[in-house]
Amino acid sequence: MKAALVQRLVRLLIVPVAAVLAVLVAGAPGAHAATDLSKVAEALRESPVYVDPAASDILSGSDAEALADKIKDADKPVFVAVLPSDYPKANLFQNLRTETGVTGLYGIRLGDEFDARADSAVLSRGAVSNLVTSVQSAGDAKAQLNDFVDSALRNVGGTAPSSWSEGTGDGVSATGLITLGAVLAAGGASAYAIVRRNRRRHEEEQRAALEKLRVVVDEDITAFGEELDRLDFHPAEPGADDAMRADYEHALDAYEKAKGHMAAAQKPEDVRAVTQCIEDGRFSLAALAARREGRPLPDRRPPCFFDPRHGPSVADVTWTPMGGATRDVPVCAADQARLSDGQDPMIREVETASGRRPYWDAGPAYGPWAGGYFGGGILPGLLIGTMLGSMMATPSYAADYGSGYGDFGAGGYEGGDVSGADFNTDDFSGGWGGFGGGDFGGGGDFGGGF
Repeated sequence: MKAALVQRLVRLLIVPVAAVLAVLVAGAPGAHAATDLSKVAEALRESPVYVDPAASDILSGSDAEALADKIKDADKPVFVAVLPSDYPKANLFQNLRTETGVTGLYGIRLGDEFDARADSAVLSRGAVSNLVTSVQSAGDAKAQLNDFVDSALRNVGGTAPSSWSEGTGDGVSATGLITLGAVLAAGGASAYAIVRRNRRRHEEEQRAALEKLRVVVDEDITAFGEELDRLDFHPAEPGADDAMRADYEHALDAYEKAKGHMAAAQKPEDVRAVTQCIEDGRFSLAALAARREGRPLPDRRPPCFFDPRHGPSVADVTWTPMGGATRDVPVCAADQARLSDGQDPMIREVETASGRRPYWDAGPAYGPWAGGYFGGGILPGLLIGTMLGSMMATPSYAADYGSGYGDFGAGGYEGGDVSGADFNTDDFSGGWGGFGGGDFGGGGDFGGGF
């Protein structure tokens, strides 16, 4: 936490120390790295803009520095490389992303041509294509790259990698450090106040969202406890076997774990563990009921979409909400019968500022709640066209409410995260093989893939 705070302070102070940094960077050795791709990646891990020595006529050092400052000020994971036209093109984006190892948006000016790729966690492929197309008609490299960066900063998700603000680099003079220290000291108090205020506001928003969600989660825990009370199962009763007792013990353990997780919850994301336990416990009860009644054991299925308190689903049915898209949803036997009779299902509604609404239209905090019930990547299909589904599709959602609820267009890493070679190579392919052999992306159409 302290390290992150220090990094944030340094980023906030980039503007007032820009003049000092200009002097320091200009005098630092190694400003022109070799053209080996690993060297390009190394440079990008230290600063968002790299200009190859052989491409210095495309973008000047001062223009590159100004572009880098703009990206750093915005605290976004946007990378720009300016390379000569004869630079090897085969799989350039994919290889650069692998070498850099940071989740983000990568734009490359190759001679007179330009293209970009991004991890879907920070920007969708369609959005990248649109960005590239919008800057193809720009004049020189300076205008084009500035237009690209300006648009990218308004759309890209995530934050800048911490490596951009770590250390002072080689070749920084003692005078430069003293000057920089004086500027930081002068602005440090106000910058710290800003960071502290923003962090406090964010924490308050998270607590408020958790408290609203707590009401619903407590209802779920209570309903599960009542199911256990109604079960009327005794481990020593006639006919009880080890399998039944194991199911019963598992359900009891899930109930206790759910209560413990909820008591320890500090933010909305924490409730996912609660609903995971409840879902797991309810399946154990369904298995126990089947054993006691001599029926085949049920298949492991997600809970009823309309209200997880209904228990495990028995079938998938096609359902179209009013004004929404058709989708297949898992349903309990009771809701299956209602739908087949032309009736409305029994939908779980929760309190909102505009009255009671279905949980999928109640706010972003219900993402973790639903994610615990509907794991395994099925959640996006269930939430097509809903308010919650739209929120979870945005890159910024994971920063506040967690990720891992299925493929909403975001990967397992957020923008700026060091993911190494763990990324979806499809995000960095396209065109003619990722600069692999034809028209350098064809003006942003990524080889006709859109």
